[in-house]
Amino acid sequence: MRDSIWEVMSHGYGTMWVLLALSVISVGVAVERTIAQYQFTKRAQALAETVGRCLRRGALSEARSACERSPSPLADVFLVGYERHGRVRGELVSTATHRERQRVNGELRSRLWILGTIGALAPFIGLAGTVLGIMVALDGFEGAATVKFDEVSGPISDALIATAAGIVVAIESVVFYNFFSQRSAQIAVELRLLTDEFLEDLGEAPEAEQKDGKDAKKEGGGGRSEAA
Repeated sequence: MRDSIWEVMSHGYGTMWVLLALSVISVGVAVERTIAQYQFTKRAQALAETVGRCLRRGALSEARSACERSPSPLADVFLVGYERHGRVRGELVSTATHRERQRVNGELRSRLWILGTIGALAPFIGLAGTVLGIMVALDGFEGAATVKFDEVSGPISDALIATAAGIVVAIESVVFYNFFSQRSAQIAVELRLLTDEFLEDLGEAPEAEQKDGKDAKKEGGGGRSEAA
């Protein structure tokens, strides 16, 4: 390279440092969202499988305990269903549960606004650095009768580095934003399916629990200790 990294960063009169900071923030948000969404999916699937098995054999209290112990946000959705189950009509249980699911969906998109904002602002920040660089470069030739092209091309090309950097940072942020937005939408669909399955199992659970109790009495073994 013609210039060292420090000389390159000096172009744009501070805007290059701003763009570097925005790039680091963008990557940081992307890493955080990757970890958060991966953990969300893994924990949600594990919890749904555990709760589904418990409900299908009528063990409501065991299923609820699994939700209370789980770190998954999906547990909050299931617990809303448990709190209203048996106390209100089935459609009200479904409405309350899906309302909580929508809240969890909103958390999946947290911090994505940062990526969108960086993607929108970065090109303008780079352009501002270029404009400042060109203004200063041309000001140096004020009063000169003639100016050679090679005397102007160098300062202008240096100033354009800020614009190029702004575009690169914007592309980076927009790609991250679109990826995680699409991923959030996919997880939201999966979350809805898991919630619907939970509501179906919860609605059938009392019958399963009653059936298990009758079978246990016939066998002389008593009811299940974990059934609610």
